[in-house]
Amino acid sequence: MNAPWKPGPAGNRDTFSAFICDDAALDVLRPVVIEMGWAPEKCNKGGLRNAVQSLSISASPNILMVDLSESGDPLSDINALAEVCEPGTVVIAVGQVNDVRLYRDLLASGIHDYLLKPLSPGQVRDALVAAQAVFAAPKNHDPSTAKKHVSVAVIGTRGGVGASTIATSLAWLYSGDEKQPTALLDLDIHFGTGALVLDLEPGRGLTDAIENPGRIDGLFIERAMIRANDHLAILSAEAPINSPLMTDGAAFVQLQEEFRQAFEMTVIDLPRNMLINFPHLLNDVNVVLLVTEMTLAGARDAIRILSWLKSNAGHLQTIVVANKVQPGSGEISKADFEASIERKIGYTIPFDAEAAANAAKLGQTFADANRSAKAGVVIRDIAKAVQGVGEGEPAEEAVKAKSSLLGKFDLKSLLPKKGKEAAAPAKVQA
Repeated sequence: MNAPWKPGPAGNRDTFSAFICDDAALDVLRPVVIEMGWAPEKCNKGGLRNAVQSLSISASPNILMVDLSESGDPLSDINALAEVCEPGTVVIAVGQVNDVRLYRDLLASGIHDYLLKPLSPGQVRDALVAAQAVFAAPKNHDPSTAKKHVSVAVIGTRGGVGASTIATSLAWLYSGDEKQPTALLDLDIHFGTGALVLDLEPGRGLTDAIENPGRIDGLFIERAMIRANDHLAILSAEAPINSPLMTDGAAFVQLQEEFRQAFEMTVIDLPRNMLINFPHLLNDVNVVLLVTEMTLAGARDAIRILSWLKSNAGHLQTIVVANKVQPGSGEISKADFEASIERKIGYTIPFDAEAAANAAKLGQTFADANRSAKAGVVIRDIAKAVQGVGEGEPAEEAVKAKSSLLGKFDLKSLLPKKGKEAAAPAKVQA
């Protein structure tokens, strides 16, 4: 209701609307509404339940007055109202319960003011003038002061290489550690794990966007995305596996456009088949993380995807990330892998089954649950490198600058060791 205002939808909304239970209160309200220059027809008979029913099928006004007199549980009913109210709506509640605790609870829930019956013209006028001043106040979302938006797509060369683990970890780090407004878009429509990793229900937001791309706007984003923390919102799906994906991809482009307006960071978990079917998904992406394992199949598919990116998305900065690396047991050595893909591996994440299990048990992202693990340290370095690329730094330079942090960490861990004990891990790092 009193959520951050966003430009756009408000232009098509009524200025004022009221849902009042009794005629006496309506008789007081209507003359004040006329005095304010608003239509008295917007003063409706009926309380909060009528308001919820009406606003569920129509846009909510800029200023909404709603009567709680017939509500048995005002706080719960206000939550139902919040689900159908547009972001930025200023709500004035009216009731007959004179309770300071209720008043405070209502204000904490997002209500702008609470008027006690019987109403008086002066009381109503002051409340409406104050609400109008709040709505007309300068808004925080000034495009001239908006920070640069960075979009990163995480692509796995094959299923199971850990691209989703890295994507969710990056989104969590940007939102939790950096406090940056972050969107996580999981485009594995049928089998995505973005919400699952964050211990959330995915909702229908993404499937609704695909089915009705014309509905996508700031309001849709506000309602459809699931909040993981104060700065992270996720859009994902668990579409029925008997329902094929029927879309031209327009919804995905529109979603990214809205993300640029509402967030500072966008992390896209992009399955490779979606990359093939909807290449325009990368048009506004800054950096791609290509996640692979050092296997024959991983090398083959890395070669193919890198070639495709070079031909179809030349504007992108690409960083290759080797995941689940076990020293001495890979199908291909790092040197041979880099020779085959004709590109340096930017980051190597060690295999850590115990850390992965720990994250799953805690219902947390890998990076959040394993901050002291070496794999977690590497993922944080990757996050910093992506931010560097987003600020205009070449990928190679960003990788060099940020990977040095891990080098210091590993060197420090070797200091207490002596003799052969120190030599073995040093060889692994080499």
